[in-house]
This record gives sequence, structure tokens and C-alpha cells, in this order.
Amino acid sequence: MRDLYHAQLSLTSQSNHSRAEELAVMSQALDANLGILKAVRQDLLRLRKADAKKGREGMSAEQVLRAALIKQMFSFSYLDLSFHLSDSIQVRGFCRLSPSAKTPMKSALQSNIGAIRAQTWELVNKALIVHGRECKVEAGRWMRTDTTVVESNIHHPLDSALLWDGVRVLTRIMQRAHDKYGTARTNFKRRAKRRFIAILNAGRMSRRLPLYKDLLKVTHQTVRAAERAAEQLAATGVVVYAAQLAHFIPLVKRVIDQTERRVLRGESVPAEDKIVSIFEPHTDIIRKDRRNTYFGHKITISTGRSGMVLDLVIEKGNPADSTLAVRSAERHAALFGAPPERAAFDGGFASKANLEALQSAGTREACFSKPAGVPVDEMTSTPRVRRILKRFRAGIEATVSFLKRSFGLSRCTWTGWPRFRAYTWCSTVAHNLLTLARALLARQKPA
Repeated sequence: MRDLYHAQLSLTSQSNHSRAEELAVMSQALDANLGILKAVRQDLLRLRKADAKKGREGMSAEQVLRAALIKQMFSFSYLDLSFHLSDSIQVRGFCRLSPSAKTPMKSALQSNIGAIRAQTWELVNKALIVHGRECKVEAGRWMRTDTTVVESNIHHPLDSALLWDGVRVLTRIMQRAHDKYGTARTNFKRRAKRRFIAILNAGRMSRRLPLYKDLLKVTHQTVRAAERAAEQLAATGVVVYAAQLAHFIPLVKRVIDQTERRVLRGESVPAEDKIVSIFEPHTDIIRKDRRNTYFGHKITISTGRSGMVLDLVIEKGNPADSTLAVRSAERHAALFGAPPERAAFDGGFASKANLEALQSAGTREACFSKPAGVPVDEMTSTPRVRRILKRFRAGIEATVSFLKRSFGLSRCTWTGWPRFRAYTWCSTVAHNLLTLARALLARQKPA
């Protein structure tokens, strides 16, 4: 049976280490918002198909939530997390594991933490923002917004590599189905791998072209064999392997199509038509700063004067920053009940229409780091206020860097679009909880 929380345990040692003090204050902040555990519990109950009142007692909602925050805050793998839950008194106490309780294994931690949805993490974040406002850490009167990219956990998307991925994955599924049910199969893995490596080592396109043609031929043959195997499996009622083939076959066909268009016909394939991974097909191609290309998702982050992330939106595609400024202010107003008094944006958000919309919505001072067609004297009341807001905006770069370096937001290591969103929000909540704890500790220390 799933519980909301276990009986409160103290962080048993009397350590005066700064990290132990932070964990103690973070624990108090979570204890002040126990209502969030109901949503976590509902997510965990979705893992159980049987009656939730039966079976062995698992981790409580509170333990799972706290373990997830520890994982992101210390950048642990699930194996490392299981070890530290067993070894560290402070970590064990923070996660409310009693001294006699058995330490969860990495598989249990992975399934439980992965069950928490992005919507639940967003609710947890809102609860922390409200708690920060009650503690007078974050008033919500100032807002700064910027965008960055969280990369998917994929290899560089070469067409030859994607074709090789398709051949080996379809072959692996067909082989497993053949071993159990005797269905049709084919195996061109060795030939496909040789062509893939030869394409990497070929210097000129004239040498690559015949290799690409042969690799495409092999991929076509593998797809046709996979379609026959899927029909046989569906006819015999073998759902698992049939579903796996039905998932990957359309993705491999898309890879074949884009390779034929680009390599054989010399077309320029638009970014929205490309697929860059058959394992993470949700991945977008993000061209940033007109220089670097990233493969992941663009996110819009808004923070306040405390450094806490007030809002986060995971974008689909690569929308222009200028289309996101007004929406960020509207989401801020929905969270705090009033528009920000002062708002600061990067130069990419600048437009006269955005400035007028922000001012008409109630924002007294709005500043873009670069004018980009917006008269400087119209943005703020005085040059001094503009200098203050430009310096304030620059502070969000430190927050983004902190999120990426210390909370794993540079690259999402969880698979699938729902877990990509959950991972991003989990990192954000861990960051906000630590930022809140440090602000409260700084207030307690004598000047």
C-alpha cells in the first residue's frame, strides 16, 4: 500500500556542515507543503494494476519525492542514489528512511521517480514559490526572462547513423520474436554496419554515394521483413513485439525518406520534416545565436530577484523569442495575481508591440537588453532604471548556468517526451528548493 508520508525522522547527526544545514531547511520547507504529496501519490498508484491496498508496502510519496530531489541536486545515477541512501545518515534522514528500513534498489528508485509526471512537478514548484512568498524570499514584483536549450540524450544525427540504428533495432526485435514464436526475420546488421563505417571514413561525396545507396537498399529490405513479421505477430495475438515493430517501422521509413531526399536528390530538407533520433523522435532542431545547432528542446525561463525559477515553459519547435515575452508576463500574473512591476528581457524579445503590450497590462518598467527598434526612452522612466534592469537581466545567465552545471539541465537523461518534461521540472524544483533554503539560512546568520 502507498502512503503519503512516513513518521517524521530527524536528520539524526549533529553535523554543522553547510550541506547538512541546507538539507535541514529544505526538509522544513517540504514539511510546510505536505499537500503536494497527494498528487505524487496518485502518480505512484498508476504503477499498480492491482488493488493498491494489497501487496508489499513500497516507498511512500514523500520518500519518492525527496529521493528524486536528492538525485537531481547531487547529479546521482540511480545506482549512486541507492548507495548514498544506504551510506549517508544525512541523505537517509532527509528521505525519511528509518534506520531499520531496507534501502530501495536502483530499479525501484527508477520506476518510482519516473512515475512522477511533469504536471505534478509543476504543482510542487508552484507550492514552493508560494512558500517563498510567505517567507518573504520572493515577492514576485520583478521578473527576468530568457531562453536556453535542454539537449536530448542522443548521438549526433548523421543520416548513415540513423539508418544503421533502424536496421539494428528492427533486426533485434525480429530476432527475439523469431526465437520465441518462429516468425519471419532477416539480418543485415553486419552489412549495414560496414556501410555506415565506410561512409564515415569516405572523404568525398562521390565515394559516399554508392555506399549510401547500398545502405538504403539494406534498410528497405529490413523494413519489408519487419512489416511481414509484424503481420504474423498481430495475427497470432503477440502484442508486445508487434507493438514494438509498429512503433519503429514508421520512424525508420522517415529516416529513409529524408536520406533519399537529401543524399540522392540533393534536396534541402526543412528542420520540421527531419527526424534526428528513432529513440527520441520528439527532439527538435534548435538553431541558436545563428552559430550553434542543438538537438533537444527550447525552454523559456523566468526568475525573480531571489534567483528562484518562477516559471518554465518547454517549447515545441523553435519559436522566436519575440513571440514569448507577453506570454511570460501573463503567466507571471496568473501565478502572483498581478503583473510584474519591472520586467527585463534579452534583446531577442524586443519589439515595440511587446513593449506596448507589457505596459498596457500593468508593467511599469520594461527593459530589453538590446533596443532592436524600440526607442530607449520609451522602455523605462529614467536611464538609471534602465541600467538597473539591464544588470538585473544579466543575473539570469548565472541561474541558467547553475541549473545546467549542478542540476543536470544541460542534457536530459530520461527517455521519451513525458519524461523529458518531468526531468526538466524535477531539476527546476530541486534548484528552487536549494535556493530557498540558502536564502532562509542567510537570513538566520548574524551580520
